[in-house]
Amino acid sequence: MPLILPANTLSTGGFSVDNSCRFNNSEYMTRTFGGAGNQKTWTFSTWCKKLKTGGQQTFFGTSVDGSTFDLFSWGSDETLGKNFNGANTAANGFFRDPSAWYHLVCGLDTTQGTDTNRVKIWVNGVRITSFAGTGYPTQDADLTLNSAVRHDVGNGGAHWTSFLVGGYLAETVFIDGQQLDADSFGEFDSDSPTIWKPIDVSGLTPGTNGFYFDYKDSSNLGNDAFGGTDWTATNFAATDQSTDTPTNNFATANPLQAHADTTFQEGNTWTRQLSSATAKMYAVSTIGMSAGKWYMEFKNVTNDNDSLYGITTNPNSDHVNNYYPGEQAHSFGFYGSDGNKYTGGSGSSYGSAASSNDIIGVALDITNENLYFSINGTWQDSGDPTSGATGTGAIDISGIGAGDGFYYFSAGSIDTSNYDNPYYNFGNPAFAISSGNADGNGYGNFEYAVPSGFYALCTKNLAEYG
Repeated sequence: MPLILPANTLSTGGFSVDNSCRFNNSEYMTRTFGGAGNQKTWTFSTWCKKLKTGGQQTFFGTSVDGSTFDLFSWGSDETLGKNFNGANTAANGFFRDPSAWYHLVCGLDTTQGTDTNRVKIWVNGVRITSFAGTGYPTQDADLTLNSAVRHDVGNGGAHWTSFLVGGYLAETVFIDGQQLDADSFGEFDSDSPTIWKPIDVSGLTPGTNGFYFDYKDSSNLGNDAFGGTDWTATNFAATDQSTDTPTNNFATANPLQAHADTTFQEGNTWTRQLSSATAKMYAVSTIGMSAGKWYMEFKNVTNDNDSLYGITTNPNSDHVNNYYPGEQAHSFGFYGSDGNKYTGGSGSSYGSAASSNDIIGVALDITNENLYFSINGTWQDSGDPTSGATGTGAIDISGIGAGDGFYYFSAGSIDTSNYDNPYYNFGNPAFAISSGNADGNGYGNFEYAVPSGFYALCTKNLAEYG
């Protein structure tokens, strides 16, 4: 299968997707069609960056009752499948990567004589031909989907109201009256032919009930960019619009390298330690860095202010062994409670204590093996990230160890008796930014100015500097 747009997404060329939309397990789009469209033939396409695991998550569907429904979904077992006209089929294989974008296409044409051609599913430009179960709609069947009933994007319709998507969606398109192939929505890159990427879909013919969500209007995320009737966006905020897209993939916190007592919300940019936790809260960035200079911000939304913010070179060891950032020699942490710096489990004087809702900036200079922390734009210990090899006010990380060859931003709590809930802003914040600052390439949205020569942790910057 082609690559699913991880950290090596191409930096230039081709069609650029500007925005996506966060679906945080409670948000969805809904519309009741004014009349039936073509109930035999249509195509649905969306790009998805998956966040949560477990539970059925429906991209597009309708349900009138427990026996009348049509759904295209992630399954609770991490498969991709559909249930149309009572025929259930799931693709063999699992889809679990929370760091990458998937492109999903489902094309229906019940007029086809060959049952396997009545429903076609593509992932990243490749048609899926191996399924667990071989259920297909009967020939010439009219589906409930595309009739004059409620339809949902990001949920399961009027009956299945708990089939909520946890993830980012981008370039969400429904074409009424045509069964299109994946190449109507994407293409393989000419220079890196294993990478599948989006193309401009604005010229497609939508048909009677077709629609296109480009998520460019944060005040109306259900806007139909084809010019048709807008959908009702339920439970969304303006901050659910994101610049984390299939053509520029931003880091998030990684739920696959975290303690079980850490929960993930807001597109994996907000972690919460359970009040009943038996393990320390801990999470790292989905993307690691091996070279260059990188900047991110944490929002110190505290309950007990027991969080440490920093970096690690051995994230698997940290989360398996219940370590906080700075507890081992392969990591450094800034302790919000007192402003001390930690490594190897030992704290020493460094900066000021952080207060609730403070913004903690982290500047990682791998080139010169230096690390800097700021509070609300003030660099601690009179640090100057732009000082390069001089390392003015820097924390020397030269002895941190090789780990797996990469550095990861990380946050965690120092104990299990208290609970914290920091935000992670890699340039794609889920909280409101009052000023708005991008890096030198124009990427990211930060509360404070990004030091010159430092960059947001996204794939376009990695292609150039990482």
